[in-house]
Amino acid sequence: MNTDKKTIIKTVGLTKEYYVSKGKSLKVLKGIDTEIFEGEIVSIVGPSGAGKSTLLHIMGTIDNPTSGEVIFDGENVFKLGSNELAKFRNTKIGFVFQFHHLLPEFTAIENVSIAAMISGKSIKSVEDKAKELLTEVGLGERLEHKPSELSGGEAQRVAIARALINSPKVVLADEPTGNLDTKNSDEVMHLIFELREKYNQTFVIVTHNEKFAGMTDRTLKITDGMIVNS
Repeated sequence: MNTDKKTIIKTVGLTKEYYVSKGKSLKVLKGIDTEIFEGEIVSIVGPSGAGKSTLLHIMGTIDNPTSGEVIFDGENVFKLGSNELAKFRNTKIGFVFQFHHLLPEFTAIENVSIAAMISGKSIKSVEDKAKELLTEVGLGERLEHKPSELSGGEAQRVAIARALINSPKVVLADEPTGNLDTKNSDEVMHLIFELREKYNQTFVIVTHNEKFAGMTDRTLKITDGMIVNS
């Protein structure tokens, strides 16, 4: 680990347990201690069911741990009230999922703009930033296209631009290339590294793509709910 860099996310003793029936539970995370540093691209790998997505979702505060802490940009996030946490999530974290989850009735620029408009920014400033980001991801000529008019790779680029609209501290991506063919997968991988270079953006990426994981600065391997390397 590069200890010269600022820590963006630190997890301490993170566990997640689901109660499946009376007296029985499923332990998904069994004590995760790790740090993510500013400007890093970190991949999380491991077999299906190992707890990769659960860890990512807890880092992103869209799921709660059973025990342990997430210190995000110096803030113990699970001590925040629900409204504070929602605001924190909207302004500090960007999300990209395997399926782009774009709203089908809205254009590319509208899909990217929505998250920033929720935070109360002016329409003009939001649309200017959305146009800039869509141009940055190679979609400057596709601003008014709806998701049905975009390829899978283009839709995922819109999703990446949407994740960046509020200038988050970190982008959390869950299998961002998992639904793409090899060509589009490679393009998305290279785009993520280009965005890191331009914005010093931090990315944490759950992936089954060995090529992608091999390109990242660091890989966290999870097996049976525990990190087996760091």
